[in-house]
Amino acid sequence: QGRILEKTGLCSQITFGRYVRQGRKLGLDPKLFIQDLQFDEVPVRVYQPKATSDGPRRGILFFHGGGWVFGSLDTYEKVCRYLSRESDSVVVSVQYRLAPEHKYPAAYEDCLSATQHFLQHLQLYGVDPARVAVCGDSAGGNLAAAVSQTLAGRSELPRLRAQILIYPGLQALDFNLPSYQQNRGVPLLFRERAAFFALLYLNGDALHMQEVLEGSHIPPDMRLKYRKWVSPDNIPEEFKVRGVKPLRPTDFIAEVYETVKRFCEPNLCPLLAEDSVVHQLPESFILTCEYDVLRDDGLLYKKRLEDNGVPVTWYHLEDGFHGIISLYDYCGFSFPSGRRGLDRVVNFLKSL
Repeated sequence: QGRILEKTGLCSQITFGRYVRQGRKLGLDPKLFIQDLQFDEVPVRVYQPKATSDGPRRGILFFHGGGWVFGSLDTYEKVCRYLSRESDSVVVSVQYRLAPEHKYPAAYEDCLSATQHFLQHLQLYGVDPARVAVCGDSAGGNLAAAVSQTLAGRSELPRLRAQILIYPGLQALDFNLPSYQQNRGVPLLFRERAAFFALLYLNGDALHMQEVLEGSHIPPDMRLKYRKWVSPDNIPEEFKVRGVKPLRPTDFIAEVYETVKRFCEPNLCPLLAEDSVVHQLPESFILTCEYDVLRDDGLLYKKRLEDNGVPVTWYHLEDGFHGIISLYDYCGFSFPSGRRGLDRVVNFLKSL
């Protein structure tokens, strides 16, 4: 597989992409105590406010975005410092293993291990067991949703208080939902790249990308089964005004399905979890952006949560595009709507 990656120029592309996104080392923060640790052998960075607190603080596990391929503790340093300072919370940023070197379920397992470790040792960090949330953007939102589902039925650990999903990617069944059609060429995440990243995470290569984009990778009976959850019919009409083409169904290709059938596992595609799991989930915050191929994943999950009686706070950035939160104060850039989105997250945290 390494050879396939090199032949397609992927390896060097990914190495270069990681280098570009690695973020700058920041100096000390006058308001935060920051340390690099390992939770169950997973590297983490813990941010603790220095000010004294009346009682235990909120705890936030943060899983970074980057298509499961890019991103690091340094890339999200400013975002995590901001969350910790502004919401007066202990933030644990998790450095999960990246694809294509480490395929699914490596990233998910690392996030789950780090979360379980933190939940077992909250008193060491002065964290209130009744106020721990998982949070992530993009691929990190996918991981936060998967971890939240896994822990929903566990009685031996403190129950998560909330999940915060920032333009999460939650399914790989349908790359032709309205938001995929409308925003296929909008940076920072093109439609092709979304399928490419999902395949790299799943298999370590992007073979069969074209078939996956067309939808030939899912058997008709399965498509029918999941239609109640993954369908343009569940997207509110106001999100279709920019135009949507009904697509004619493509022929199912069994050998492609064989290579990608784990796309139907909820730990990889949380939108496909059964109702019995979804109705146990904690209070949720979902942020979506209008100009984002993943917009509809967030909208579909919002509907599933609400249908199952889970309280959802939804914030939609009308002028937002994918990745806008990670660009908060990035190399001198800052987008007012990204800051607005981050402040909504902080306000939600303060309400817990």
